[in-house]
Order: sequence, then C-alpha cells, then structure tokens
Amino acid sequence: MKLIIVSGLSGSGKSVTLDTLEDCGFYCTDNLPVALLQNFAHLLEDSELPMFQRVAVGIDARNETASLRRFDDFMQQLRNAGISYEVIFLRADKNSLLKRFSETRRKHPLTGNDTSLDEAIELEIERLSPIADHASIQIDTTQTNVHQLRDLVLERIGHKSRHTLSLQVMSFGYKHGVPNDVDFVFDARCLPNPYWEPKLRQFTGKDDGVITFLSNNELVQQYLNDTADYLKKWIPRFSNSNRNYLSIAIGCTGGQHRSVFLTEQLTKLLQSDNLSVIGRHRELP
Repeated sequence: MKLIIVSGLSGSGKSVTLDTLEDCGFYCTDNLPVALLQNFAHLLEDSELPMFQRVAVGIDARNETASLRRFDDFMQQLRNAGISYEVIFLRADKNSLLKRFSETRRKHPLTGNDTSLDEAIELEIERLSPIADHASIQIDTTQTNVHQLRDLVLERIGHKSRHTLSLQVMSFGYKHGVPNDVDFVFDARCLPNPYWEPKLRQFTGKDDGVITFLSNNELVQQYLNDTADYLKKWIPRFSNSNRNYLSIAIGCTGGQHRSVFLTEQLTKLLQSDNLSVIGRHRELP
C-alpha cells in the first residue's frame, strides 16, 4: 500500500491536493485524527480491494494539540509496522492566506471570539510544525493558483512511477524573493543578461533570440555544463537514500531570461529512465 499524508496551512491548497490525488485513483479521506492513523493504515493494508492500494490522508490543525505534538511517535509506529508513507506539506505566506480568506469569506478553523484570523494563522503554523518537519515534499503556493497547483501535484505525485525520483527544476527572479520550498538554489546573476539587449528585452529564455544569445556565450555554456555535471553526480545519492522528490531553483534578477533558459536546458539534460524531470517557471504567466 502507498500512503500519502497531506497536511498544510488552511487556505494553502490542501483540499485541491487531495481532490487531485483522488482523480489520480487514490482513496482519499480528510481530517483523520492522527492518533487513528496506524489503525486506519492497517485496516486498509489488510483489505484485498484494489482501491485501497493507494491512499491519501488529510491531517490538519483541527487535531488535538497533544496528538500533533506526538506526530513523530505516530510516524515511528508506522515505520515499525512496515508501512511506507510520504508526507506532503503545503504552505503560503501570511499575507496571501489573509487575502484568500478575505476573498472567499471562509472561516479559519482556529478562529474564535478570542482569536483573530492573524492569530489563528500563527497558531496553526506552530501546531503543524511537527508535521512540516517530517515532510518529504513541501509546496509553497504563495504565487501558485489552483490550476497550477493541480498540475504540480499531477506532475510530482499523481503520475510518478514508484521507482522514479521526481525532480523539479524551477526558474525564479531574485527581485521577487527566493522560493523556500526547494532543496538547492543556483544563482545565475553572474551570467550575461539579455535584458540589456534592447531587441531581446521583451522576450524570455524560451524564445529563439534569447536562446541563441545565451547558447553562443561560452560562460553560459560552462555554467550549464558544470551545473548539470554536479546534479548528475549527486542526484543518485539522494535517490539511493530513499528520497522521492528533489527540487532545484535557478534564479536570475527578474526570472525572465537566464534562469528560464537554464531551466529549459537542464530539464532536457537531466531527463532519464530513472529520473522524472519537471520544468517550471515561477515568474512567467
């Protein structure tokens, strides 16, 4: 049985993630008391029904605080019982969460007469920290809409082969902030910038003119080859240590030219039978 535990801050996309996994054939249930997780997993594992071979469980801050603090103990129980699991944690910055609750007029599960929305979000972050610490994959949806999140879940989880490491290569712009849901960050701001070429400024690293400009630069090619060689050497180490997901970010100033070009090229260079590579451009429409 494949068990995925989905958790995260309210408003960050946990329901979308569970719905997407359900569409992929996972048996999904939400708001399960974490103390019942082991019994629940055993019940489904003992079943001969095919529908219980892939299971996703939503666990959130509505659990008892004492149970959430013992999350590490519950995970150890699963490991001792030989139950394989993965934890996905979704987050977004506070301003984005405040805006989402304001727009949807939803009530945060931890708000009350004495707890404001701002205080509830802080409380939820604290309560769910034990789960976040166990996450094998963390997704920051601050700048991700519902459709992008669904595509991301499909690419990284829903259609992934059990024996294939899933690698995400993402471009970003430093002026918009460094993503906090990645394992490695490479800085490409030392490379020649097509932005300063008036004829190329309006294009991106996916357009022919920019591709030609960067492909013909020796320094860019050296950077690309060195980065690819480094990743090809060390990615197998992560795969051998039972990592299923790895996320790499490449940044330039605005996230339009150099980082986009390098992300496109690395996605092609790293693709293999044992590695599922996904390219993503955070700053592009």
